Amino acid sequence: MADPSSYRPKPGQIPDSPGVYRFRDEHRRVIYVGKAKNLRQRLGSYFQDVANLHPRTATMVTTAASVEWTVVSTEVEALQLEYSWIKEYDPRFNVKYRDDKSYPSLAVTLNEEYPRVQVMRGPKKKGVRYFGPYGHAWAIRETVDLMLRVFPVRTCSAGVFKRSAQIGRPCLLGYIGKCSAPCVGRVTPEEHRELADDFCDFMAGRTGTYLSRLERQMHEAAEAMEYEKAARLRDDMGALRRAMEKNAVVLADATDADLVAVAEDELEAAVQIFHVRGGRVRGQRGWVTDKVEAVDTAGLVEHALQQLYGEEKGEAVPKEVLVPALPEDAPALSQWLAERRGSNVSLRIPQRGDKKALMETVHRNAQQSLALHKTKRASDLTTRSRALEEIADALDLDGAPLRIECFDISHLQGDDVVASMVVFEDGLARKSEYRRFQIKTFEGQDDVRSMHEVVSRRFRRYLQEKLKTGEWSPEDADDAGAAAGAEDDGRPKRFAYPPQLVVVDGGQPQVAAAKRALEELGIDDVAVCGLAKRLEEVWLPGEDDPVVLPRTSEGLYLLQRIRDEAHRFAIQYQRNKRGKRFTSGPLDEVPGLGESRKQALVKHFDSVKKLRQATIDQICEVPGIGRKTAETVAAALAGAAPAGPAVNTATGEIIEDETPAPAGASSERGTEQ
Repeated sequence: MADPSSYRPKPGQIPDSPGVYRFRDEHRRVIYVGKAKNLRQRLGSYFQDVANLHPRTATMVTTAASVEWTVVSTEVEALQLEYSWIKEYDPRFNVKYRDDKSYPSLAVTLNEEYPRVQVMRGPKKKGVRYFGPYGHAWAIRETVDLMLRVFPVRTCSAGVFKRSAQIGRPCLLGYIGKCSAPCVGRVTPEEHRELADDFCDFMAGRTGTYLSRLERQMHEAAEAMEYEKAARLRDDMGALRRAMEKNAVVLADATDADLVAVAEDELEAAVQIFHVRGGRVRGQRGWVTDKVEAVDTAGLVEHALQQLYGEEKGEAVPKEVLVPALPEDAPALSQWLAERRGSNVSLRIPQRGDKKALMETVHRNAQQSLALHKTKRASDLTTRSRALEEIADALDLDGAPLRIECFDISHLQGDDVVASMVVFEDGLARKSEYRRFQIKTFEGQDDVRSMHEVVSRRFRRYLQEKLKTGEWSPEDADDAGAAAGAEDDGRPKRFAYPPQLVVVDGGQPQVAAAKRALEELGIDDVAVCGLAKRLEEVWLPGEDDPVVLPRTSEGLYLLQRIRDEAHRFAIQYQRNKRGKRFTSGPLDEVPGLGESRKQALVKHFDSVKKLRQATIDQICEVPGIGRKTAETVAAALAGAAPAGPAVNTATGEIIEDETPAPAGASSERGTEQ
């Protein structure tokens, strides 16, 4: 742990301007990002007696090894830069909300010629209008089913739409009146887009206009004695009213607001958001976070608003945001929201009336969400902690292995030998840290040599990162900087952080190979063990007898999960690599020949066999192929052994290879490279 005084800036060095600051650890990784109206005052508060700091702040400043800052002109710029850096660096000591589930939204793809209504999850796409999120996908589908009667917008996939256009016959929804069937030209693109715009307006809360219009049209049809039309319009009004009933009226009509409530304890916090559009609750979502930094309710609200609106623009940001506590920089936050919306946004605490009553409802939802999260996670936290402690006791480690890396080798009878590295932190998989390796130094099947190579490569990269930061300076570092990574900018590096424990899939030989690789690099502070599949025995370097953990041990169960995950990841990579080898061909070996020109060659000559027989002048006739490239292609095909003839297994006769090669492939039948 570092002493904050060792990296404290000199007096007068810190400006008293607004800005954003970053704390970095000894590996140059950004661990905390913050903003301040006055950088000198804010940063000075971190360099007081550690005993007077909040425990979480004390942990952060003793983990850090340096601090740096960037001066900006206004508090709004500081807010924007802080959000960008938190998203870019993913600092471990910043509050990061995580969705407790992936909420579905109702989406209208206005970026297509014929907009489509569908259920969407995940990140938002440009040109798509979203409504929600909703608690359940079936709630969206029920609402859409009712509204398609009045707004018959396309809901089919691109494949169904294309097929209906080809055969000239619409799908079932087109026959029953729940789709305007633009695929067969029943409506023009302009008419269909008008339907989609009306659908969006209704979902956005502008409902009175359409109900009044339908009611007027119904009376006009009845007076004209068009009773069937009047009955249909009556049923349309009923469908829209039933769709509206699914969202209860909670505020005055035309009110657009988001209500944010927070429930918290010493360790965690839950945030609930109700999206009110047109006076009705149109969506709800919730987040839960660990309080890894010293933060109050106002700070939690600020972080929530940054995450909620950081990627939003226009009407996705409401006119009014109601919160339980105003952040410290409320005026700057309001200005930031207004810039994202394009008009004024009111940020305030509801004091009385319907809005305060609804805020109490949102807060109760947040409390229930936090209680449910703790019920689900309590046993999980306890189990993971116990598992790590059992592993530390069984392997005689100094402390619980908070970061564990596991390596596995995979091949198919000695071909396509690959390896995987999976990472578990605090007992949970960290998939962004997973890595894959191809065995480069030899060919054939030798799991021990493969394990030695992979562990050596992984930790050589670790030493290279230490060399760049000045933490390691061996006398003989001949190629330590050869595999240069990114500059030291605080972003997560590929191999920059060492594990406390390395697990290999195998027994004594594999463990000995991994330990030897570490010793050759001079690394003696990383523990190694192996987990043999046969009896699930844990092997340690230099030991003749394995460590046998009880079958009911949580530590053994965690090691098995890590080993099985490494095995799965290795097999997946090996299969992908083998599949690519099976579909490769002689054209893949031509340097500088991309996929488009390969397809152009095969399309022009119909098959690789005819291409091999072509002259250089004939190859030059293909668009995009110059003489130099044609000579390279001809030389590559001349050097590649032609495939054996294809045989009809039913009749035994030889089949001439005159058929065109499949699109996207450049190999002859039966050829493997």
